[in-house]
Amino acid sequence: MIKISKLLFLIVFIFSILTYQKILADEKLKIGLLIPLSEKNEEIGQQIIRTIRMAINDIGNQNIEVVVKDTKSNPNSTLQSARELKDENISIVIGPVFYENLIYLDEVKDLIFLSLTNKTTNLPSNVISTGINSTSQLNTIKKFLKTNEIKKTIFLLPKLKYETEIKKGLKNSKLKISKIYEYDTEPTKLTKQIEKITNYKIRKQNLKDEIKRLEKSEDANKEKKN
Repeated sequence: MIKISKLLFLIVFIFSILTYQKILADEKLKIGLLIPLSEKNEEIGQQIIRTIRMAINDIGNQNIEVVVKDTKSNPNSTLQSARELKDENISIVIGPVFYENLIYLDEVKDLIFLSLTNKTTNLPSNVISTGINSTSQLNTIKKFLKTNEIKKTIFLLPKLKYETEIKKGLKNSKLKISKIYEYDTEPTKLTKQIEKITNYKIRKQNLKDEIKRLEKSEDANKEKKN
């Protein structure tokens, strides 16, 4: 789920901040890591730890100390773990992973969180979203449409909890859309909505009418057209 390149970028970013703050190069760098290590998302947390270790090995700096705390995929537990990190004089934290666990982190003053979420709306002031968000994805789509000279585009917007996030990304990207369709992700509803969007019934009827017209015509090539 988490690519090594992303975590590597985060660590380099942290070094830049510490350098700006005039931290000596030979001083131990303590970085907090807020991830799920229990409950349903334990596997994700373990994967992040392995990736962090690989990234640190690639950097080759032995003065990095990563202090790991469990969020338990719960906002209250995340807040408690964040306070523990602050008590250990850590000022920068990678994590949490999930947006739902960020809601109380503005209570932990003087601590910056580099969250792996891709959401950018309603974040606490001390949380920076480092995930691939809707704006960056839509900018990529915009570039693709321009490169391939595609003039007419419709946008299918899922009716999910991140719908507002996508709408914000659409606005920021200034992507020219012919029409936006909101759809349900439930399969039976989605099928009917796609039929409506594509004028399926009308097109199907037009095809039937054309077949009948050809069958009655005197066109010598009507079998090939069928």
